Amino acid sequence: MTIPTYITGNASQEAICLAPADKPCPDTAMTATMQSGGANYSSPPAVKFSGECTELPTAVVDNRHLVGGSVTGVQITYMGFGCTSAPQMSFAGGGGSGAAGTLKLGGERVLVSKAAIETHESAALIALVLMQLTGALAWLGLWQFRRLARVPAWNLIAVLLVSCVTLGYVADAANIGGNIRHPEIVTVQTQPPPNTGQPLAREIGAFVSGGARWMWPTCETLHFIGLSLLIGVVLLIDLRMMGVMKNVPFTALHRLLPWGILGFGINVLTGMAFFVGAPGQYTNNPAFHWKILFVLIAGLNMLYFTVLDDAWILKPGEDAPFTAKFAAGSAIFLWVGVMYCGSMLPFLGNAF
Repeated sequence: MTIPTYITGNASQEAICLAPADKPCPDTAMTATMQSGGANYSSPPAVKFSGECTELPTAVVDNRHLVGGSVTGVQITYMGFGCTSAPQMSFAGGGGSGAAGTLKLGGERVLVSKAAIETHESAALIALVLMQLTGALAWLGLWQFRRLARVPAWNLIAVLLVSCVTLGYVADAANIGGNIRHPEIVTVQTQPPPNTGQPLAREIGAFVSGGARWMWPTCETLHFIGLSLLIGVVLLIDLRMMGVMKNVPFTALHRLLPWGILGFGINVLTGMAFFVGAPGQYTNNPAFHWKILFVLIAGLNMLYFTVLDDAWILKPGEDAPFTAKFAAGSAIFLWVGVMYCGSMLPFLGNAF
């Protein structure tokens, strides 16, 4: 659940702070209205603003807003900051003339700190990694309990210690996140402090997306290796449940589950590296939403083969009960769905 929770943080940032990297978050909503579309525009004109603002807004005219040589609207890409009155809007270029429009400022001013948002993102990223480590150690304890009828002492100690550290980082991330929209309890800074560098999450994102040319292809390679480990183990177990390889006891296949979890862990880490590197490609991508949903349900499905006895008691030649067959069939469907949605990210979502 920490994966979709982390993802919603980036989606929330896009909603409350749609701003370039070098500009503060907008402090008010801004709407544009065309007074005249003009005539004879052969290409989209440039949009220019003037007025008393700390940071002027920016906008573009795309091909959708150019109909019959007239400008029908503009897309505001940055709503500006610190405007004491509505800026004036003008159009230049495009081969035409006569286009005119006005801007209207929203009545409510809300100060949101980009520095606080990015600090929260970094704290949440550390908490996410620690939570995945906690989950991996806890799952390993369940796996060992199935084989040994007890949880080794070292595993209990490791889960306790990592859980305490994770709780501390989660609490810190939650506290920072709570301050973002509460200027009554915290002093709002519209810009990051000078000469402090980018927060950790943005540093990692820049490194993955373009800081090192080899990083993204390396993550892609590891992602496919992890997927191969995961799907290979899942298919073996699910096919056994559905009647294939009936002479193989489940206890033999159970030994392979850590390899499947290792593949899943590799996929989580590399997948989050992709997300941190280019969150805008994923937050509004329906294919990505479906992929995460399939991953969540498939993860719960995998617990069935770790915790419950239906599969564990299967002996060579025995047929699995209906519940085990249903869990196996649904797991195959879910992981095929994960692979399909992942492959279709550039095509279904149109975000790449």
